[in-house]
Amino acid sequence: MRYNTVKNASNILNSSSYLINEPGKYKGKWNSVFNNNNPICLELGMGRGSFIIEMAKKHPNINYIGLELDKSQTATAISNIRNDRINNLRMICADARNIIEYFGKEIDTIYLTFSEPWPKKQDEKKRFTHESYLKLYDRIFKKNKHIILKTDNKILFASAMESLSQYWYSFDKVSLDLHNDERKIENVMTDFEKQYFKEHRLIYYVDASFKG
Repeated sequence: MRYNTVKNASNILNSSSYLINEPGKYKGKWNSVFNNNNPICLELGMGRGSFIIEMAKKHPNINYIGLELDKSQTATAISNIRNDRINNLRMICADARNIIEYFGKEIDTIYLTFSEPWPKKQDEKKRFTHESYLKLYDRIFKKNKHIILKTDNKILFASAMESLSQYWYSFDKVSLDLHNDERKIENVMTDFEKQYFKEHRLIYYVDASFKG
């Protein structure tokens, strides 16, 4: 699935109260952005924002931050909020490799929803569940580590399970067919996932944690 370029993306980003233009200024004090001490969840690679927006609406007592590198997708995510006022939602247009510049130890959960799979062996270090990223996450988790991942890509899922296991994460929930899982795991679908659902693709899911 490809997204169109948004010609006025910069204008949308610059005029939005949801976008945090200089996230590094709030490192260690994101609770002041939300004016509360509620848990903070971070989605890396939010795309057009459908997941993070709906999660924020469903859980008003949890704060959500969506991070996306692409300006057009970030602008589309902001536009998708429409006329709603979602006080527990903020967005960042930046590179995930720099997250330790934006956050102190204040993140409770990281969501990885249909991340770029980077299926080739030489690209595995670019995957969000590679050890190099897990080490970055260590520096922003508040206390316990908690990662929730969804993907339709077998290679990414297998790689993620191996990497998380070697990093001493425990698997609280695993599903090899999320949409037909009898446990009825809470699931807010992304734009990709809505299309994959129509195509009857298998969706892989893992809820992993490390309580240290």
